[in-house]
Amino acid sequence: MINLSSGVWIAIAIAVIVLVIIVRNIRIIPQAHTAIVERLGAYQATWNVGFHMKIPFIDRVAKMVSLKEQVVDFEPQPVITKDNVTMQIDTVIFYQITDPKLFVYGVDRPLSAIENLTATTLRNIIGDLELDETLTSRDTINTKMRAILDEATDPWGIKVNRVELKNIIPPKQIRDAMERQMKAERERRELILKAEGEKKSAILVAEGEKEAAILRADAAKETAIREAQGEAEAILSIQTATAEGIRRLNEVAPGSSVVALKGFEALEKLAEGKATKIIIPSELQGLAGLATSVKELIVDEKQDK
Repeated sequence: MINLSSGVWIAIAIAVIVLVIIVRNIRIIPQAHTAIVERLGAYQATWNVGFHMKIPFIDRVAKMVSLKEQVVDFEPQPVITKDNVTMQIDTVIFYQITDPKLFVYGVDRPLSAIENLTATTLRNIIGDLELDETLTSRDTINTKMRAILDEATDPWGIKVNRVELKNIIPPKQIRDAMERQMKAERERRELILKAEGEKKSAILVAEGEKEAAILRADAAKETAIREAQGEAEAILSIQTATAEGIRRLNEVAPGSSVVALKGFEALEKLAEGKATKIIIPSELQGLAGLATSVKELIVDEKQDK
């Protein structure tokens, strides 16, 4: 076993202590973070990402600051509108630290300062608006608050990127009235839609009846035209046949006996009709008288025998 003197042990102890001190004074700053370093209580430097070493017992890391965008949700704040309606509004703030030194030394408890500034700014903006404008002007309110807060927090090294009104909670009486109004509006729209549907249905039915009447009239017109055309063609055919018969009779030059025979046939047909008066041409009257005389002579001869 090796025996070491007391001086050697003291040297080893000192070396170990120095090594521990050195290790404990090494700092590695992660991404999206910075460190505020003070020397003897005064601001010394801002350490960014990477390896750093501070002087033991003289330097100290006062605060680690995150450079990421952060979100804070504040409790609902009571506000009064221009028409004296009290409501609760809670806001959400999206902010980012742009200057770590100003953030650490610019204001005490920066989040509390932002919350109070948000509440007062919100009351000022809502105080100039009526209830209906407040409920329908979220984008306008968000834009105004973001501009005011961003300007006010700039000396603190904070940039406000976005402001959102998370909830707007009117009093219960106002909510009930709004619900009744919404219900009445929905019922009105339902009645309008129903009336428009019935109107369109009636128009379609009327148009259908109109088209059906037009089609029926066109069909009746077409039928009458076709019937008239048929009758005209029939008459034309009869007249054509009659003319053709006369033409052929004229071509063969019929004798008086043939004409008389045709006349008798015509008289026979006339006699079978219901007419009480018959006008007989003079030529046929002579022939008729002759035929009667011949008939009487034949009858007398039969009686003499």
